[in-house]
Amino acid sequence: MATGPFFSLDNTDFVVLLGFLIFVGVLLYFGVPKLITSKLDARAEEIRNELDEARTMREDAQSLLAEFEKRKEEVSDQAASIVAAAKSEGESALAAAKADLEATMARRLNAATEQIASAEQAAVREVRDRAVAVAVKAAAEVIAQKMNATQADALIDKAIAEVKGKLH
Repeated sequence: MATGPFFSLDNTDFVVLLGFLIFVGVLLYFGVPKLITSKLDARAEEIRNELDEARTMREDAQSLLAEFEKRKEEVSDQAASIVAAAKSEGESALAAAKADLEATMARRLNAATEQIASAEQAAVREVRDRAVAVAVKAAAEVIAQKMNATQADALIDKAIAEVKGKLH
C-alpha cells in the first residue's frame, strides 16, 4: 500500500504509473504500435491468403472427387456392359455348341442309320444270293436227273441264241 502524497517518488503506485507511462512513451516513440499493427496486418493477410488457398484446394479436391466419381460410374457402366456382353457371348456360344452337338448327333444318327440300312441290304443280298445258289444247285440236280444229253444240248443252244439276240 502506498504511503504519503501520490505524486511523490516515495509512493510506489506513482512510481509504477510513471514507469508504465515512460514505457508506453518509449514504445510510441520507436513506433512499436505501427510495427505491431503492420506485423498483425501481415499475419492477417497471410492467414487470408492461406484461407483462400485452402478454399481453392478444397474446390479442386471437390472437382477431382466429382471427376473420380464420374469415372468410377463410367468404369462401373463399362464393367456392367462387358459382363453383359460376355454373358451374351457365352449364351450364344452355348447355343452354338448345342446346335453343333445336335448337328453332330444327327450326322452320327444318319450315318448309323445308313450303316444299318447298308448292312440290311447286304444281308438281304447275301440271303438272296444263297437262295439263288441253292435254287440253281437244286435245279441243276433236278435237271441232271430228268434231262438227257440231247435235251441239255438243245437247251444250251436255245439259251445261246437268246443271248445273241439280246446282245445284237
